[in-house]
Amino acid sequence: MLTIPYGKQQITQADIDAVVAVLTSPNLTQGPKVTEFEQAVAQYCQAAHAIAVNSGTSALHIACLSLGLTNDDRVWTSPFSFVASANCALYCGATIDFVDVELASGNMDMKALATKLEQAKQSNQLPKIVIPVHYAGHPCDLARLHQLSQQYGFSVIEDASHALGASYQGKPIGHGQYSDITIFSFHPVKNITSGEGGMALTQCPKIAKKLRMYSTHGITKTDCINEVPGDWYYEQQLLGFNYRMTDIQAALGCSQLKRLDQFMERRKAIVERYQQWLPDNIGRLIGTTEGKSAHHLFPIQIDANKRKRIFDGMRKAGIIVQLHYINIARQPYYQALGFDPLDFPNTEQLSQTSFSLPLFVDLSEEQQDFVIATLLELLADD
Repeated sequence: MLTIPYGKQQITQADIDAVVAVLTSPNLTQGPKVTEFEQAVAQYCQAAHAIAVNSGTSALHIACLSLGLTNDDRVWTSPFSFVASANCALYCGATIDFVDVELASGNMDMKALATKLEQAKQSNQLPKIVIPVHYAGHPCDLARLHQLSQQYGFSVIEDASHALGASYQGKPIGHGQYSDITIFSFHPVKNITSGEGGMALTQCPKIAKKLRMYSTHGITKTDCINEVPGDWYYEQQLLGFNYRMTDIQAALGCSQLKRLDQFMERRKAIVERYQQWLPDNIGRLIGTTEGKSAHHLFPIQIDANKRKRIFDGMRKAGIIVQLHYINIARQPYYQALGFDPLDFPNTEQLSQTSFSLPLFVDLSEEQQDFVIATLLELLADD
């Protein structure tokens, strides 16, 4: 039976050749390709600094550490995301909390955030960091978020795992106009892949230095505290981690990045075709009009009483639809921390009604026709 995944990487001979070139070179890791990939992504996003790491989760972790997050601090993020968006705060010993999302976009609701911030100010429990998630590749309202960050004194980390290739107010996501750090993921289902991998971007040289040190055991060979006796000398100044990206991964990332704009056009065409053929009673999630989506996912909304039957029917037909995401506050670990998923009603509604249709560069029109026809047939069975 034909199987159509919800997401899939495109690997070309050029990608293979790039990886093989590294495999036959002297450097499998900590070589020139990592620097090349960092510089290429920074240039694409118009950022001053980019630090490559081994996953988007690692990028989130060191982003929190680089902004000085400790166990006395609070982080707020979206509950409608993969758990890494929240876990990164707990890795630092901080307290995590959530801000509900907009039903229309799945992105953090800035009105809800403003209300929660004013209440937190009264009780002296303001967050140190807010982590918005650009859900499905749709940029959130960064300008409003920036206004609130200035008013209430918190830092911003953009979780742009879905959003490489997106833009906001004409600037690429990753530029950092309205945030301190932006992180990307290069997991195979993302818009480009390095196998596994991630990156943190910033305009601030001091933050960039900390990001790099936290990704490499806290070690540096520059700005040393002690006298430097020779070129062999290095210092551990922080308790860091081995989060480095390899040259093998970076070579694949460099090759993929060259096709990112082509990928974006193809994803946009697939989304427009879905929009054309799906009935009006199927809910879609859309981003802010000030942003251009990266179209990482195409989530739809189905009546909660029908979703399981339709989800199962799609998978029985070989169409691997996927849920993005279960309300983080519903996860057993987070419920044990005291969270009630019903405190975030919009997230709960989206979690109970949505799933993502296949969206990847090599999805053919024939495959997409089959996805649409199968969905319409299942909907007609009611």
